[in-house]
Amino acid sequence: MTVDLVGFLGVVLVAYVVPGPDFLVVVRSAAEAPSKGRAAALGAQTGLCVHMLAAAAGLSVIATRSPVVYDGIKLLGAAYLVHLGVRALLTARQAARKQRHANEDAAGAPPQDSAHPPGPPTPKAGPVPGRWQSGFTQGFLTNVLNPKAALFFLSVLPQFVDGHGSMAHQIFFLGILDILIGVVYWFGLVVVAARLRALLARPKIRHRWELTTGWLFIAIGISAAAVA
Repeated sequence: MTVDLVGFLGVVLVAYVVPGPDFLVVVRSAAEAPSKGRAAALGAQTGLCVHMLAAAAGLSVIATRSPVVYDGIKLLGAAYLVHLGVRALLTARQAARKQRHANEDAAGAPPQDSAHPPGPPTPKAGPVPGRWQSGFTQGFLTNVLNPKAALFFLSVLPQFVDGHGSMAHQIFFLGILDILIGVVYWFGLVVVAARLRALLARPKIRHRWELTTGWLFIAIGISAAAVA
């Protein structure tokens, strides 16, 4: 089996570097918690596994050649991205309302008596139950409902395989290599995003972050639904 690894690696790296739905999901999840970011990354790569298996089995050919199936997957993916965007906007709105109420309560509170210092700080809440599952699900659905990922395995991968060998075996080989590269890339991105958590913890910056990512999700979803 002979494959063009150099050309394939170049295409894969470019595909990962260009921001897309997976990028937004992983970065946003990592900004909330590193564990959720890693879960989102693994979810996205699990979605790629589904596309790889479907391409090797020939199922993706049926999906992409059937306008009804392809459009259905595309619309489902677009709707899910819009859903994530709306959730982000609602989160920003709720956070802004809570911050406004906190500011009003602080302004109306009586001055603190120096003879009675405040009690010990309230301990921070522990990990939110289901955070890992939530990140994995978001990453998986965002990727598996993206028909462009299926088209990548059907149109891009065959350009780098040997026509005299087993197409399925070579797709498996390149697909697994793609997935492993993605895991390394996403985990590195999670480390970078996690270092920005302190910055994103500031209410104003967090509010702008939620608004920005929310509108980006909505814009990508609408764009994906509009493209023929």
